[in-house]
Amino acid sequence: MPTYVAFLRAINLGPNRKFAKADILTATEAAGATGVQTHINTGNVLLTTPLRSRAKVEAALEAAYEAQAGFAVPTIVYTPAELVAIADDARELSAARPDLERHYVYLLKDDPDPALVAEVEARSDDVNAIVVRERAAHLLLGPGYQAGGVDPYKTEKALRVVATNRNFNVVTTLADKWCS
Repeated sequence: MPTYVAFLRAINLGPNRKFAKADILTATEAAGATGVQTHINTGNVLLTTPLRSRAKVEAALEAAYEAQAGFAVPTIVYTPAELVAIADDARELSAARPDLERHYVYLLKDDPDPALVAEVEARSDDVNAIVVRERAAHLLLGPGYQAGGVDPYKTEKALRVVATNRNFNVVTTLADKWCS
């Protein structure tokens, strides 16, 4: 059976969107998954499922999560190989920029439109950059970051896809822990 890593969007951010790890485990198993593990309480889930299509896995998890939590939980799913590639890209991009203060990775539900990618990447400047590779957008924030063209809060909206973000450490830790 295939293994996937799922990233839940917009949970545990306020009083109305609480979704405890125990409830995530229960809902993931209710969706037919086995071998379920979570990492910190931000919606990172490892699972094995008989489903073989990313879209079917996402749909099954989203239905189970909404039934358990009582609100919609957009879910972005990757294969272990895809997550390793994202982590490798993150390491490469960070190594090339030793001055980085922050590195966020926006995990995208769908492939972004190439024209929108070009538009978003063009917002990069000498200190801050956006690099989109496949279904991941890397925000590389340099010293003294101030909101401007490279804005973490506007990236998802500009790419017009559902996304969730994790920092460099979470992405690389999960790739090492779950995908090697």
